[in-house]
Amino acid sequence: MRLIDLSSGVDAGAWEPDPVVHEILTPAEGARHMRDEMQRHFGLDFDVSALPDGELLSLDTFTLTSHTGTHVDAPAHYGTRAAYGTPRTIEQMPLDWFHRPAVRLDLRGEPAGAAGVEVLRREIDRIGHAPQPYDIVLLHTGASEHAGTERYFTEFTGLDGPATDFLLDLGVKVIGTDAFSLDAPFGHMIRRYRETGDRSVLWPAHFAGRRREYCQIERLHRLEALPGPYGYTVSCFPVKLVGSGAGWTRAVALVEEEPDEGDRG
Repeated sequence: MRLIDLSSGVDAGAWEPDPVVHEILTPAEGARHMRDEMQRHFGLDFDVSALPDGELLSLDTFTLTSHTGTHVDAPAHYGTRAAYGTPRTIEQMPLDWFHRPAVRLDLRGEPAGAAGVEVLRREIDRIGHAPQPYDIVLLHTGASEHAGTERYFTEFTGLDGPATDFLLDLGVKVIGTDAFSLDAPFGHMIRRYRETGDRSVLWPAHFAGRRREYCQIERLHRLEALPGPYGYTVSCFPVKLVGSGAGWTRAVALVEEEPDEGDRG
């Protein structure tokens, strides 16, 4: 089995709307910290020179949102009320939603904004394979090429409301994208709303989750590394952040491969 990493990193050196702060306690600092804590709490003296190289252990502290890096949005992210009951937080979601066959839909030829149903139908016809109930759908927009830059957050292709419902009608429970959001860029939505006065253009993919329970994976990476549009499993279990509307995930594709002739015995 071949494993393909589909996750983007959490990098304090990359551009983010909400900057990541990464503080490091080095192994040497960890040793001194331990010495001071032992003295403070237990009245014990400890000479850090007893440790190899005078070092103990490092400690990293990250300050970031639950929507930084590759993450799964839970229904609670979409609003406090839903047609199906109280929206669940990330630790309440069924684990079997997040280890499923996947289907990649190529939207790289679409402009920034919101793609409609006709775009999805055309791509499904092209690959000759429709997503089945509970399949994970991966939208390959090409946005991840700009990850780590400001452009990543302003120029990408999302879905409009009918397109989101189209996938949910197929029984899909998890929709992933390599873009910052499953909706169109913020500026695009606001401009369309100011031009038309139509509220339905505002976050329609997210707000669909107030009517129908589903999850999104945002900020995937390297979808072009997949061997084709389908034929593999994606594992994207979210971190168990109790009460949270999202949780980070290390999304990975599991690709079954035929053994070499020499491995067949």
